[in-house]
Amino acid sequence: MERLVDYAHRILSSHLKPGDTVVDATVGNGHDTVFLAQGVGPTGKVYGFDIQEIALEMAGFLIKSKKCHHQTELIQKSHDKILTKIPESEQGQVALVMFNLGYLPHGDKSLTTQPETTLCALDAALNILKPSGIISILAYRGHAGGMEEHEAVKGWINDQANLQILEEKDSEHPENRGPIFWMLQKSKLIT
Repeated sequence: MERLVDYAHRILSSHLKPGDTVVDATVGNGHDTVFLAQGVGPTGKVYGFDIQEIALEMAGFLIKSKKCHHQTELIQKSHDKILTKIPESEQGQVALVMFNLGYLPHGDKSLTTQPETTLCALDAALNILKPSGIISILAYRGHAGGMEEHEAVKGWINDQANLQILEEKDSEHPENRGPIFWMLQKSKLIT
């Protein structure tokens, strides 16, 4: 049975090209960051955001061990600060922004992504995407606050008229508490 994160990587890999600029909005342990860095290759650029120093340290070690550190810049800021950290010359040119919502695996489960900052980050992601760019969201709903964040994100998605939406639920957790994956493709310029 394919895990939802593996499904997301498989689907998203066809949208990554060497030389692309991409964003990992929630670095965590760095697995998504490495996936993105390998997809864009040495001529691409990955900006990775996380508020936790320990997450960036662990991710940095993994990124170096996979020899992806030259195309990766890790930033210790919340994902709602994307617009302040992505160079203006690259805004509107980003191919993919990836979100993995919840908490740091094997970390402090009381530190989780929050609906308010996530919604701001999603708005910022739309602003930095190129036409036909992708926003990927993997939302974990089973932890404290997870369902509330899921509902906020789902409401945000439903309010977007300019996105093509793919939704996939974790088949091993058919109840409403399992993770959910959305891939949102920008279908026209946002004014």
